[in-house]
Amino acid sequence: MKTTAVRLYGANDLRIESFDLPEIGPEECLMRVVSDTVCASTYKAVLQGPRHKRVPEDVGENPVIVGHEMCGELVQVGSALAGTWKVGQKVVIQPALKTPDGHDPGYSFPHIGGNTLYAVVPRIVLEKGCLVPFEGEGYYKGSLVEAIGCVLRAFKGMYHTDYTSYTRTDGCRKGGNCIILGGAGPMGLAAAELAVSYAGCAKVVVTDLNQQRLDYAARVCPPDRAAEKGAEVYFVNTSGMENPVEALRALTGGEGFDDAFVMVPVPALVAQAEELLREDGCLNFFAGPAVHDMPGSLNLYRVHYDGIHLLGTAGSIPEDTRDVIRLIEEGQLDPSGMISHIMGLRAVPDAIFAMKTPDGAKKVCYNALDIPCIALEDLPKLGQTDPLYRELAELVAANGGRWSPAAEKLLLEKAPRIQP
Repeated sequence: MKTTAVRLYGANDLRIESFDLPEIGPEECLMRVVSDTVCASTYKAVLQGPRHKRVPEDVGENPVIVGHEMCGELVQVGSALAGTWKVGQKVVIQPALKTPDGHDPGYSFPHIGGNTLYAVVPRIVLEKGCLVPFEGEGYYKGSLVEAIGCVLRAFKGMYHTDYTSYTRTDGCRKGGNCIILGGAGPMGLAAAELAVSYAGCAKVVVTDLNQQRLDYAARVCPPDRAAEKGAEVYFVNTSGMENPVEALRALTGGEGFDDAFVMVPVPALVAQAEELLREDGCLNFFAGPAVHDMPGSLNLYRVHYDGIHLLGTAGSIPEDTRDVIRLIEEGQLDPSGMISHIMGLRAVPDAIFAMKTPDGAKKVCYNALDIPCIALEDLPKLGQTDPLYRELAELVAANGGRWSPAAEKLLLEKAPRIQP
């Protein structure tokens, strides 16, 4: 089987190449990778190359396929897996294998990754339970499962303690106040959705310095929809505030926040989060730094006497993948608002390098297509000269400005295909 993929050869060295995949073994599967969403973690791996903890040292001689937020369908099943998996089955990959060598799909393997037409699903992925059935509507929702799973793991990692009995309760405080600092990006959007739909927070505040990103976040995660679930949601630009801590605490009536997520790797935001937390507050430094030495500081008096908890979570496990899939399949969670751009395979390298300057939210790549990277908000303009984009613009508008399974279906049917 020949495939075309985006491969990493070293730091800042991405190449689009066609090559032959090996025949699958009896305990392997061949997957047609329909969609993959671009992640900041891939950008960090591309920047660092073999210095990245998941990228093999010999990547220059044995390149790896990038992309780890993949959804597709099985086109061939190994003989030993008959009865367990079937051709045509829709699946997602949970890429954090948690192996001793730290190797994961999308970072470390030559024949599996998200930015390829076809991938060989190796035995280790199946042994770890990281090939997961997905029956949700739309391939893009399946690609978003991994990203949302990482945020769900962050919510599961939060905890609180009743200091009268020293009883610990896992998760964000139900009915409490939650703040998501630097949260107008894609992972912050997922956190806002989960804070309302999963954690049951009563008040959710999302901050950012970019008003355009905040406006987008408010449009795709509208406060009135959160209000239907009994939650207040605020999107706040802190760039011009003389005292952001005081202003943000005022949104809680001066009580402060029970839970805080820091979504960008800025030490000053961690310090700000600690100031915003009330007694027994929990702080999750979610953002992964691209550098290996990032010092920061906290008020250790509060850590001791006010019981401030600090943790960091990274990645997810198959349980989180299954939980996110259940939330999507049951209609409790619709991640469509996380998609801001669509593109084909050839647009992936430029989209990855463009992550140096954040733009929009999640970019979904449809590997079999040959289209540039297109912002959903640009579809009406493009539709003035192209009937396909006009139809897509109408479908997106009908879904409140959000990508949709109907729009995806039309795109996959009518857009130009990539030629190897």
